[in-house]
Amino acid sequence: MDSQKDMARAVAAVLKTIPRERKKGEAVVLMGHGTHHPANAFYAALMFQFQVKDPNIFVGTVEGYPDIKDIKTWLGEKKIKKAWLIPFMSVAGDHAKNDMAVSGKDSWQSILTRAGIQCKSVLKGTAEFDAFTGIWVDHIKVALHQI
Repeated sequence: MDSQKDMARAVAAVLKTIPRERKKGEAVVLMGHGTHHPANAFYAALMFQFQVKDPNIFVGTVEGYPDIKDIKTWLGEKKIKKAWLIPFMSVAGDHAKNDMAVSGKDSWQSILTRAGIQCKSVLKGTAEFDAFTGIWVDHIKVALHQI
């Protein structure tokens, strides 16, 4: 994502891919990788845009801000009892499997479960959804025209 247009497209893509089983009042927690680079600000900006559409969608990061402590606090403030954990990464790889959706003490699932929030993990990366791959393909087309 390098523009407001990309963020709007990402929001629309996520909204299309949220499991239909999700009920009103349940949260969606997207796990992004994060970075200590200033580009990390896109995660918070993206969460703001999600919450304009659906106030129960949160974006957290493994290695940046917001993190799982922030997410846990916000879910608690809203008294949310169930959260869908979904990787906001191109593949549901190491972080999704080992930091998000396992029963290990420090996983997002365990942290939220200890806070009284039931978790349902979705182990599919964004690259598995056409709505996301369209964004990448458009960027590739632009890059190819610049050669």
